[in-house]
Amino acid sequence: MRSASAAAPAPPGWPLLRLGFRPFYLGAAAYGMFAVPLWIAVLLGRVSLKLTISPVLWHAHEMLFGFAVAVIVGFLLTAGKVWTGLDTPRGIALAALAGLWLAARLAAVFAPYGVYAVLDLLLLPLVAGIFIALLLRAGGGSNLPLGVILMLLALVNTVFHGAVSGLIDIEPVRTLHAGLALIVMIECVIAGRVIPAFTQSALPGVRLKVPPLLEQQATIGTTAIALALWVMLPANIFTATALGAAALLHALRLWRWKPLRTRSRPVLWVLHLAYAWLPIGLAMLALSQLGMLGVSSGIHALAVGATGGLIIGMITRTARGHTGRPLQASRLETAAYLLVACAAVSRVLLPLLAPQHLVLWLLAAAAAWGIAFALYLMVFAPWLVTTRLDGKDG
Repeated sequence: MRSASAAAPAPPGWPLLRLGFRPFYLGAAAYGMFAVPLWIAVLLGRVSLKLTISPVLWHAHEMLFGFAVAVIVGFLLTAGKVWTGLDTPRGIALAALAGLWLAARLAAVFAPYGVYAVLDLLLLPLVAGIFIALLLRAGGGSNLPLGVILMLLALVNTVFHGAVSGLIDIEPVRTLHAGLALIVMIECVIAGRVIPAFTQSALPGVRLKVPPLLEQQATIGTTAIALALWVMLPANIFTATALGAAALLHALRLWRWKPLRTRSRPVLWVLHLAYAWLPIGLAMLALSQLGMLGVSSGIHALAVGATGGLIIGMITRTARGHTGRPLQASRLETAAYLLVACAAVSRVLLPLLAPQHLVLWLLAAAAAWGIAFALYLMVFAPWLVTTRLDGKDG
């Protein structure tokens, strides 16, 4: 009689293309490792790139629509299967999506602008359509707002390229602010689901009860309104007030998640620490509306501290879970968490304390960021291209 393990069929296809997180996490980490140090080298005049858009726009756009979007796509194509029980793209279809993402990143540097724009505009609508269709088939209406945000990101990216090419009369940087705002909203929604759940499952006896009014209508609604005002209006006291209110609500939300109870669990505290940058970033944007702080501080608090921190935390935890490994961070992963946190401090806080050393802080932030994602690749690249530890599909 054959054993159960002998009777079980081998998972089909190349492991890298079995589930969305595999190629997109791998690509995002590799891109993050190179793109930020390269940007600092360009900014300081050490490297010259033949870009068809300004280097500042290239950096901001690529960190949002290249790096962060890759992680979002990988996460949603993976979570979509878990949430619905239905298959998401794999094999050739997944390879085509990942190849499209990679082609756009390369085209930004090596191809004419029109080629870059076309390639860059294709991925998000495709993924949004796939994700929304999946949810509708499964009746997963509660997750549809994420699909709507994906479509809005696709629209913002279209407006960005239209603005850069002169077809739309709007400042391209404003569309990048809109892109950051939408990514922050995704983080608000996903973090509100996973951080309390992960914390409760890992810490026996901890029960996190967040009032629905605070969790949904107040925090999420206020943040959406505040960020919309920030994107669409000139600096004003009403936007400052809304951003300040959103910052306070997020701080209260985080406190109710009992972050201090996670001190001994790096795979948990990295998410709490990253989320703490959300109220910091929103408060800094509020101060910038009043002329008390440069807008760059708030933007990088949200982009490096919150987005970067949540990304390094999520792509380690979810990759561990979906490759059949224990949900415990190794020393290298913990080092990566600390390095991303150091990158945020170096990019956001130290320039405020000692602006005369700005170049040093930029170099330190880029080095910490690049090494963090290099460590991720050292640990996870072999796992992402091989079969799950338990032999299951996915």
